[in-house]
Amino acid sequence: MHHLPRDVWTARAAEHRERALAVLAPTIERRQRGERHPVWDFLFDYYRLRPAELVAWSPGAGVVLDDAPEFAERRHFRMDEDGSASVDAAALVAARRTTLEFTGRLLSAVSQRPAQFGCFGLHEWAMVYRQPADRVRHGIALRFSTDETAAIVESHELRCTHFDAFRFFTPPAVPLNHVALTRDDQVDSDQGGCLHANMDLYKWAGKLHPLTSSTLLFDCFELARDVRELDMRASPYDLRPWGFEPVAVETAAGKADHVRQQRGFAERAQLLRERLRDEIDVSGLTGSRRS
Repeated sequence: MHHLPRDVWTARAAEHRERALAVLAPTIERRQRGERHPVWDFLFDYYRLRPAELVAWSPGAGVVLDDAPEFAERRHFRMDEDGSASVDAAALVAARRTTLEFTGRLLSAVSQRPAQFGCFGLHEWAMVYRQPADRVRHGIALRFSTDETAAIVESHELRCTHFDAFRFFTPPAVPLNHVALTRDDQVDSDQGGCLHANMDLYKWAGKLHPLTSSTLLFDCFELARDVRELDMRASPYDLRPWGFEPVAVETAAGKADHVRQQRGFAERAQLLRERLRDEIDVSGLTGSRRS
């Protein structure tokens, strides 16, 4: 166990809070006003963590905070007689072992699998394929008519590899995908070029928090935020009223732009994937050792 003196950990906590609030302040203010946002709310509705959980700092497993009475009431922490605090890793591992082991297998498999960059974000188009305009997801207008949107989908081969995107395909879009995906296939199908698989690093870091550190959790959140922007700009939705110009993947130039950004996100995600695997492995937290 690594000890952090009070002056060190309080400085880190303050730095993290300042960083998080600088990013999250607009979201917090918007939520206080009861306003919805078609791009950013997904990060809190789908992934479930509240802004306050991202602002609060914790060190992750394997770290002891000296002189830390503030953590006496924090969930998943244990206090020692000398007033030091640490994540109750043993209890958390026992409670979350299934998630830990699955996450370890998934991260390892994706790390070793070649990334693919030929989907062009068309999963979002498949989610509105042949859907009447008044029933389109999110209630946002499309950039093209229903028939034009369908024609764009039909002019491509759908190559989605992520079940949690595939499961939202409209029924007529399902057989257009290159393979029918299932939840049981996720470890074998997820790959590092996929926008949603890379966004999900935030999901896994959140599910395992506070075994994972707040620093890693927020790094994963920032990647998910940036990926989400590309995901929606490359979608068929018209988000220009909210300040998002489309990445027109129906064109050659748009495809090239999408792949360029996708490759950059894949590189960022691979570094975070390795860090998440390292934090899972701290003190032998799982049986899923590196191959």
